[in-house]
Amino acid sequence: MDVRIEESWKKVLQEEFDKPYFREISERVHKEIRDGKKIYPPGPLIFNAFNTTPFDKVKVVILGQDPYHQPGQAHGLSFSVRDNTPLPPSLKNIYKEIYDDLGIVSPESGDLTRWAEQGVFLLNAILTVRAGAAASHSNFGWQQFTDAVIGKISEKADSVVFMLWGNFARSKKALIDPEKHLILEAAHPSPLARGAFFGCRHFSKCNEWLLSKGKEPISW
Repeated sequence: MDVRIEESWKKVLQEEFDKPYFREISERVHKEIRDGKKIYPPGPLIFNAFNTTPFDKVKVVILGQDPYHQPGQAHGLSFSVRDNTPLPPSLKNIYKEIYDDLGIVSPESGDLTRWAEQGVFLLNAILTVRAGAAASHSNFGWQQFTDAVIGKISEKADSVVFMLWGNFARSKKALIDPEKHLILEAAHPSPLARGAFFGCRHFSKCNEWLLSKGKEPISW
């Protein structure tokens, strides 16, 4: 796997790229491709979250689980889909909460690149998936890598807002220093959570925190 990653992340994560487990991830992904399996997101977009949001620009982390596994959806940003793709149910609920919280009418597009460019790091815990098979790469070792990413942000960045939605994301709380960062927890925005996500007001809370730290708020 050719790791083409933005320079500030490369410096922070170089020791992870040099570890045996990361080479094993690369070998497993390449084997699937050699075996004729389709992998999402496409190779150049596996590290899209890192390349769109440099390490020194991270203000907010929104943690997802693994990429969408249907054609035309995944492009390396958690919860985001490519332009001209129908909105997934979780993203519809995220947009609804933003409207209820801040009165912002969301665009029809589900491409969240506009957030990522403002410093919202849209990280999936697992960075690849086999087409049509959710969580198919969950045992590849990606979580060791992304746990290290979360740990590095906690250790080296200042005053970051972490949004942890659902039990899986909340399980990462122990990796984050609550003295330095704001941790916001809520139910997952999936319809399976039966609306428990609604009313969390994470988007206004996030912007209030950023303003209190002298940072530009996010234009959601």
